[in-house]
Amino acid sequence: MKQHRLKRLYGVLFVVFCSAVAFVLVYFAIRDNVNLFYSPSDLFENPPQGRNAIRAGGLVQIGSLKRSTDSLEIKFIITDLKKSIAVNYTGILPDLFKENAGVVATGYFDKNMMSLDAYQILAKHDENYVPKEVKKALEK
Repeated sequence: MKQHRLKRLYGVLFVVFCSAVAFVLVYFAIRDNVNLFYSPSDLFENPPQGRNAIRAGGLVQIGSLKRSTDSLEIKFIITDLKKSIAVNYTGILPDLFKENAGVVATGYFDKNMMSLDAYQILAKHDENYVPKEVKKALEK
């Protein structure tokens, strides 16, 4: 093999090797930081093992929101329109939280009770945002 072809081959192999090493390093760096959530159907089919914090997401079932009168305790049901799980939360809910709206609850899942003891609630907003001015113009 000629000298310039051998140098080119070494250069290509070096780039491929460095790319593979970079990919592996990035993969291991973000592997534990990926924030995915389970749907209620996922939790029924394959509940997480141990007492690790998880995220469960879905819609707040209509008519399921129960607030305590003397504390900040709130109970509601998350559904994916196939299965449902109960959520217990103590604290102040986000402004966008309402029934039949998307929500992601972070907490500890009890597979015996099929419920989630949440310590954080994230309300998902509508992806179809329209500014007030545009909405008024469209209504006219």
